[in-house]
Amino acid sequence: MQIIFKDRFSSSLDMILDFIAQDSLDRAIRFNQQLNRHINTIPDMPYKYRKSFYHHNDNIRDMIFKGYTIPYMINEDNIAILDIFKWTDKQN
Repeated sequence: MQIIFKDRFSSSLDMILDFIAQDSLDRAIRFNQQLNRHINTIPDMPYKYRKSFYHHNDNIRDMIFKGYTIPYMINEDNIAILDIFKWTDKQN
């Protein structure tokens, strides 16, 4: 199953990595590498993460990684990574 990254995920991740890199470029690189490893395991067991707290669709799941929520949608032929955010960003 192919993984596709939506524009919203990519732009949000870029902002997060820029913020981490202000303190340490090495930590930003390591965060990105670890996140990619976790995302790449999703096709093996796409339903292993909880149903999304933010969407009312059983095919949208929330992967939690280091305090960030990564919602993704399971489709017939791909998995779409929708966004990445801290839960505090979605309270408003």
